[in-house]
Amino acid sequence: MRQIRISGSILVAALAAAFALAAQAQELAGTLKKVKETGAITIGHRESSIPFSYLDDKQQPIGYAMDLCMKVVEAVKAELKLPALKVNLQPVTSANRIPLMQNGTIDMECGSTTNSVERQKQVAFGPTYFVINVTAAVKKSSGIKALADLNNKTVSTTSGTTSVPLLKVYEKTRHVDVKEIYGKDHAESFLLLAQDRTAAFVMDDILLAGQIANSAAPGDYVILPESLRQEPYSMMLRKDDPQFKALVDRTVGAVMKSGEIEKIYAKWFLNPIPPKGVNMNFPITPQIREAFANPNDKGV
Repeated sequence: MRQIRISGSILVAALAAAFALAAQAQELAGTLKKVKETGAITIGHRESSIPFSYLDDKQQPIGYAMDLCMKVVEAVKAELKLPALKVNLQPVTSANRIPLMQNGTIDMECGSTTNSVERQKQVAFGPTYFVINVTAAVKKSSGIKALADLNNKTVSTTSGTTSVPLLKVYEKTRHVDVKEIYGKDHAESFLLLAQDRTAAFVMDDILLAGQIANSAAPGDYVILPESLRQEPYSMMLRKDDPQFKALVDRTVGAVMKSGEIEKIYAKWFLNPIPPKGVNMNFPITPQIREAFANPNDKGV
């Protein structure tokens, strides 16, 4: 029998490599561990947050936020060496998106979610990809020119959004009395305004613009110039999951630093978008450009 001898240095190197691979597998935690074990990732998406995350004429979720989230999905495929990774799409609302993230139903939420200090107690966020102003849309025929004109009127807003507490604070500090009706999503909230069941729809300016652009009579509405607060949007992640957050930060940050974000932005905010071919005509603001230049996850 021929004896095969392995030198000590080769054996040590082989063992080190084996231990490294084992350690690497063991090091997977949180979302990445779950995705690796199940071979699937679940994306939470909105159904009417135009143009961030909404349904097209085939009832498929599309939008600016969805495009950025798919960049993360591709990075996950590469990181975990799972080219056939299954992507599950789960619709969420303003009211249930945080609970569904916390209980593990979704792994990442791609929509129009404000990154706030209060929400950071429950979930985490990726880099800011949009900056908005919370204000109100009204019908031009209403004669409403400012938020103070909403006194003693009924307004709609979407349940579970930051607009709700902001409106409460405004009422208290400005001594304005309004009655709120809550829509389950932005489409329902806007419909209340369109049907004259409310005098205004209080929400983020870009979401108001999206609803107006896709309405039957865009020329009937105006967005008030005042702002209740400026807020950053970003994708929502599970809290205390540094491994997945690092991958998201790295991926989205690279899209921003490379300039690719400009093309994605132009696709959704400066060009006709499905399903009706409307153009948001919403150029990059100085605040958004600053977020692209210096990717961060600072909340308000």
